[in-house]
Amino acid sequence: MGTGGNGNWEAMAELGARQATRKVAQNTGRPRTKRGQREATYEKLLNAARSLFIAVGYRSTTLEGISSKVGLTKGAVYFHFRSKEKLLLALLDRANAAVIVPSVEPLTSPHGTAGDKLVNFAHTHAELGLSRRDDIMLLISMSLEFAQRRGPVNDRIKQIYQIIYDRLEAVIEAGQQKGELRRSASVREMAAVLVANHDGAFLEWYRRGRRLDGDHLVRALRVLLLEGYVVASPEQ
Repeated sequence: MGTGGNGNWEAMAELGARQATRKVAQNTGRPRTKRGQREATYEKLLNAARSLFIAVGYRSTTLEGISSKVGLTKGAVYFHFRSKEKLLLALLDRANAAVIVPSVEPLTSPHGTAGDKLVNFAHTHAELGLSRRDDIMLLISMSLEFAQRRGPVNDRIKQIYQIIYDRLEAVIEAGQQKGELRRSASVREMAAVLVANHDGAFLEWYRRGRRLDGDHLVRALRVLLLEGYVVASPEQ
């Protein structure tokens, strides 16, 4: 893009920023600082984009669709994120911080058996999935859409999932060595099945909606984990 194109881009971004500021002020009905207005617009655009990415996919989502969903112009998206890809990366980082990082904390605890840590992980991850449903759904759906594509988004998704795999594999390996977990499958495959069980259960709950109870699914996952992974005692 030439110099003229850059000028148009900057003008569009500035127009979007001004419009976003006016829109937030109108919606709140009270004066706000510019920083507060920009933060509110930033969050609105993130939430709108997340909703569309989940509903129609990344490829079918447009910047116009994101901005119009919150009553703004495409320039507002340019001003805050510069591109659709950077917007998705921001959403993935938010999902990682809100769901993945806290969910793997039980796996690094110095207390409890390997079985305790796996159960606490499954419970925490599932509970966060219930309270941060759209963040989890975004991560799962984007991991499928970008599975065969190269680039920053695919790399970021792999990094996020690798955090889970690494922590799970470390706990499973230590648990098998101590006789706390079954040795009927390899460490890598056991970790993969744990992640698949969680993602699959969440997709089923998301697909069937009110016909399934999220809390009951969490308990079912816990039962499967205890019966399939954990031995009755270290001597068994």
